[in-house]
Amino acid sequence: MTTSRKQLHLAAHFPGVNNTTVWQDPRSQSQIDFSSFVHLARTAERGLFDFFFLAEGLRLREHKGRIHDLDVVGRPESLTVLNALAAVTERLGLAATVNATFNEPYELARRLATLDHLSDGRAAWNVVTSSDAFTGENFRRGGYLDHADRYTRAAEFVATARELWDSWSEDGTPRPFAHSGQHFDIRGEFTVPRSPQGHPVVIQAGDSPAGRDFAASAADVIFTRHGTLEAGRAFYADVKGRLAAHGRTHDSLKIMPGVTFVLGDTAAEAQEKAHHIRRQQVSPQNALLTAEQIWGVDLSHLDPDGPLPGFDPEPDPKLTQGRTRLGDPQEIADRWRALSEAKGLSLRETVIEATGRQSFIGTPETVAAEMDAFVTQDAADGFILVPHLTPGGLDDFVDRVVPLLQERGAFRTEYEGGTLRSHLGLPRPVARPVWKG
Repeated sequence: MTTSRKQLHLAAHFPGVNNTTVWQDPRSQSQIDFSSFVHLARTAERGLFDFFFLAEGLRLREHKGRIHDLDVVGRPESLTVLNALAAVTERLGLAATVNATFNEPYELARRLATLDHLSDGRAAWNVVTSSDAFTGENFRRGGYLDHADRYTRAAEFVATARELWDSWSEDGTPRPFAHSGQHFDIRGEFTVPRSPQGHPVVIQAGDSPAGRDFAASAADVIFTRHGTLEAGRAFYADVKGRLAAHGRTHDSLKIMPGVTFVLGDTAAEAQEKAHHIRRQQVSPQNALLTAEQIWGVDLSHLDPDGPLPGFDPEPDPKLTQGRTRLGDPQEIADRWRALSEAKGLSLRETVIEATGRQSFIGTPETVAAEMDAFVTQDAADGFILVPHLTPGGLDDFVDRVVPLLQERGAFRTEYEGGTLRSHLGLPRPVARPVWKG
């Protein structure tokens, strides 16, 4: 499809061990069985999505010394799953979240290049970092990395991986490599020939100034979250504005927020469904657990339908292990109290409203129009959809919203190329000369 109109990109996030997923819904199925991954991936490919996106978890999260409920059935390794999905999909990009703190460049570059070969050029790597000593206990160097060093290691990790991918020439000739830096000092010969994309697509998730700089310097896609058009436009302008300093063009980085959606035949029906979903996502128990992360103490004696705690937070970093901190506890508690008092909300109702992530709620026509507006007004280049059901949560969107986006001329009607880079409109990197020994 040839058009000067700005096109919208779409990706699908597998709804696994996160608090967006509604597990008590009778339509929910396994987050481990291969059939669940196949269903969502094939639905995304039927909808002509750019890629399928898997999260990662290197340790089962804990709360008050017990495994978190959402982790009790386990967390499979993402690249293994995607290698299997490469055999049952044809065009869909396959994106794995892999930690740059607890892996090594040679091994990971090899695994990603292998996926790129097996999938005929559809591999992507979502680069994440960690300075979490709790997670690090699963590894030989647990807890060794200072928080301030996580992005410096990640940047060097990505640069080293690119050197490895470039160590085979375009004509299929292996060349020795060598890298000596702050975090890695390696040399030798890479075992995997140059893959169809040259480099797998690099995705980065982060919103801090360091994360934005890292994305502007090294990523092809940035996975972020911004709930309003204004916030999205500010983030978009900021990150795109950083590209020139790294010698990059405006279109060399795609900004794709993670979003949720709720569809209804009418606006009122969609809002009613959204309210029901939020109450399923934040059960009475879940509301108390969320509040405990803020207040830092056991709150099981409180009534979730009663008021918020009347005392100030007492932060305890060991209460919840392996989960991202929500922010400054006192600031959050003050904000929640103001919200609760202004609207007369209970503890559970406050958590529901304060932590809501539902992004697009309405009829298919409304959702298609709002998504198109985000893209045409430069608040995003597209979206990574996070359904609330596993594995059928994407079905309605593909059946009801995608055709409307196509009618608007905002989304492709067929895949024009076979690689993920072609879907995203990104060039294939040319192999650069590397050190020769």
